[in-house]
Amino acid sequence: MLKLTIALFVVVMESVSSDGSGVCENNIDRLCEISVKRCHHHHDDDDDEEKSFNPPKHALKLSAQKLLDSLPLDRVKDNAVRTVKRCVFSPSQPTPLRGKVQLAAVSQDVLKNILDLDESVTRSEDFVQRVSGGKLFPGSAPLAHRYGGHQFGYWAGQLGDGRAHLLGEYTNRKGERWELQLKGSGKTPYSSLALSEEAVWRDQFYNGTVRRERGAVVLRLAPSWFRIGSLEILARTGELDILRTLLNFVIEEHFTAIEPSDPNKYVRFFSVVVNETAHMIAKWMSVGFAHGVCNTDNFSLLSITIDYGPFGFMESYNPNFVPNSSDDEGRYGIGEQANVGLFNLQKLLEALHPVLSPHQRAQAERTLRGYPEIYHRSFHDLFKAKLGLLGDDEGDAYLVAFLLKLMEDTHADFTMTFRQLSDVSLLELQKNSITQTMWALWDLSSHDYFSDWVELYIKRIKSQVGDSEENRHHRMRGVNPRYVLRNWMAESAIRKAENNDFSEVVLLLHTLTEPFVENENAERAGYSSRPPAWASELSVSCSS
Repeated sequence: MLKLTIALFVVVMESVSSDGSGVCENNIDRLCEISVKRCHHHHDDDDDEEKSFNPPKHALKLSAQKLLDSLPLDRVKDNAVRTVKRCVFSPSQPTPLRGKVQLAAVSQDVLKNILDLDESVTRSEDFVQRVSGGKLFPGSAPLAHRYGGHQFGYWAGQLGDGRAHLLGEYTNRKGERWELQLKGSGKTPYSSLALSEEAVWRDQFYNGTVRRERGAVVLRLAPSWFRIGSLEILARTGELDILRTLLNFVIEEHFTAIEPSDPNKYVRFFSVVVNETAHMIAKWMSVGFAHGVCNTDNFSLLSITIDYGPFGFMESYNPNFVPNSSDDEGRYGIGEQANVGLFNLQKLLEALHPVLSPHQRAQAERTLRGYPEIYHRSFHDLFKAKLGLLGDDEGDAYLVAFLLKLMEDTHADFTMTFRQLSDVSLLELQKNSITQTMWALWDLSSHDYFSDWVELYIKRIKSQVGDSEENRHHRMRGVNPRYVLRNWMAESAIRKAENNDFSEVVLLLHTLTEPFVENENAERAGYSSRPPAWASELSVSCSS
């Protein structure tokens, strides 16, 4: 459905850090040398500790050697918050959690199919320590990435991994390479907040009302964590030699269809990013996903969905849906995402300007002008598929727009309207014999023009020679999820987790791993039912 970063392990603890980043401060120097020297806190028993790590079936060994050999490191070894110059990464050790540490949830799919691990490994206390930052996996070389970015339209300067640590890369048995990163793992030179309380205090709505919350660490995976802001900061500070080095590294490692010796490789790279970003945002729209914070530091160079904080899946269809309560102007509302994508790509092009010739800049600008067409074609094709339409018809765009207008007017649920259209028969639509069990379609059918839309839709479906209702239903169920992460579902899981009951976290993880497949436990939990009344009172912010 979407190319997302993957959270494998979620670890929570009883007490949290004094720097407000989700871990506890301690009196031991956290800065370890990446080379031969070893920090006694992370490596109490040196090699004996690594030998003791012997999980069933497979031992996870990482490598950061390619990053260390190819990209410049921060020469300052102090982990203090500061302005960092002339590097891509800063060595920075995770801060071990203090107090009781619990493994809250594990993605079995990622565990087995990406990391080649047996499920029994999760029962090892040693392993829990490693996925929470208390110990390091063999081969780890923790790094914090330096980047900048435009936030809400304005240049924000140095940002960077303020509470995240890249541990290294794992190459699995299929030859896939995945970077493992801890989130919430302690202070780095890029941290922006330091507190002295022994808790995580959050002011969710920035109104002076703070509350104490338990901290957590997530081990997440992505093919790469480089983003538009990774290049922007180097262009902004005039570090053009490092800009070229990083660009060459990204192209050679992740854009392998581009020849490293091609004199136009940067233009070709930009063209791929433009194309893939347009497709990514169209896919967001097709499932009603609003990222929430579409800053350039949150936009991946690989066009994968990263750093989605106060995100939301639209419930009642609303083209102006804004998931982030901190976004007063609605800059990152769901209907603005395509435009914001164009803005971010323009900033990427500006970062590339110093390494492009005038002719190459003109080429890249022509490429960028093609972005709207790429986006609209992708959006059109995805929504046609959601309606089970085959081939092309000049009335298809109108059919989609007509339906969305009916949904807007009736406040019909976005996800379940399309899912229930995947289940309803044409005869039921024609006779308008929809029951309240199909609650989203029931709401939609109250519109005065619903029958007009149905007439057009049935005519279009019947024009598909050789297509059957069974085949149409099968296609539509494969692109219209039955389950998405709604705020009320997350809130329910959070309330239980605060009392050490992670059962709903596990249920959500299992359900959302296969969102197109009807799940008995998910049905029992009401995940495809009409949202409860209290759901409308929920909101999220950048501090949620």
